[in-house]
Amino acid sequence: MNKSLLALAVGGLAIGMTEFSMMGLLSNVAEDLHISIPQAGNFISIYALGVVIGAPLLVMLSNKFAPHKVLMTLMLMFSVFHTLFVISPDYTTLLITRFVSGLPHGAFFGVGSVVATQLAKPGKEAQAVAIMFAGLTTANLIGVPLSTYIGQEFSWRTAYGLIASLGIITTLTIWLWIPKLEADKNTNTQKQLSFFKTKTAWVLVALISIGTGGLFAWISYIKPMMMHIALIPEKNIPIIMTLVGLGMFLGNFVGGKIADTFSPSKAVIFSFSAMTICLIVVYYTVHIQWLAYVMALVTGLVAFTMGSPLQMMLIKNAKGSEMLAASAGQACFNIGNALGAYLGGIPIALGLGYNSPEWVGAGMAVSGAILAFLFLKMQQNQQAVR
Repeated sequence: MNKSLLALAVGGLAIGMTEFSMMGLLSNVAEDLHISIPQAGNFISIYALGVVIGAPLLVMLSNKFAPHKVLMTLMLMFSVFHTLFVISPDYTTLLITRFVSGLPHGAFFGVGSVVATQLAKPGKEAQAVAIMFAGLTTANLIGVPLSTYIGQEFSWRTAYGLIASLGIITTLTIWLWIPKLEADKNTNTQKQLSFFKTKTAWVLVALISIGTGGLFAWISYIKPMMMHIALIPEKNIPIIMTLVGLGMFLGNFVGGKIADTFSPSKAVIFSFSAMTICLIVVYYTVHIQWLAYVMALVTGLVAFTMGSPLQMMLIKNAKGSEMLAASAGQACFNIGNALGAYLGGIPIALGLGYNSPEWVGAGMAVSGAILAFLFLKMQQNQQAVR
């Protein structure tokens, strides 16, 4: 089981690096292509759009196939599309290939998280999902600082070439280590889509899409904020990204433990509430250089306590549609990515400063906390009626 979850974590590492490395390389990409920082931010949003479209579409197309074969195919697609992104010559083709490189992302986490719960011991499901997400957080701890360094010293294209190669490695680990689980013969597209006929589904969609935007309003513009307000030199940005990654790595396991100990809904309420506080603190203190380093760690930790609890909320409330629901969760996570990056860029474009996105993020995070509280009350009312 450990090797199986490790294979999923390797996939999470590759996906985490492609998604979050762009934040650390934003100014390098802008300089190389002779575009503005907000224009370069479109590479964040367009990738997220690819995830949103690809997640439900690829899961529905593959629901008759064995999970290990689906996971292998998704990671092969990941490698091919990232290779095309690396060799794309101009801004337009880069946008197109960045979009298609996001297509396998949500489906991989959707299928992978359900496989992780099937491999878990009873009562340890959220922690098993957290192990898969550990790849994503390891990306922020090691992979993103590494790719940021490579992008600064060599080229951002070299960094993404490394990411493409990780997709091949993931495919091999899945082939070697994931059990040959049988496909669910009873599922079909109509049965999968039935989840979206429920009020529960749409509350979760809103909760994840809005709440997670708080993370991305902060992290999308973290490099220019640290350089221009905290006055941290560019050579130290990999240190900032390492602290963010360490926080996310630790927060991922904290979130899984809280979800298994209490409930996923309560874990999410805690996560979004704490994130709101962190973002407001960042806004007022980022000019204090030593505190900027501390808050990079703390905010990263708080932000990623939401990962596995959100996945468990989806899986537990989508009987018969678990894979589609879990993949839709990743789509919603990336709607949050797109909204956070886009809305966070507006106050910067208006000249309000590189720390102004923190207020956008705080508003989105507190909205997520309120929606999670309402969802919890809705669940409690349903149980009382039964």
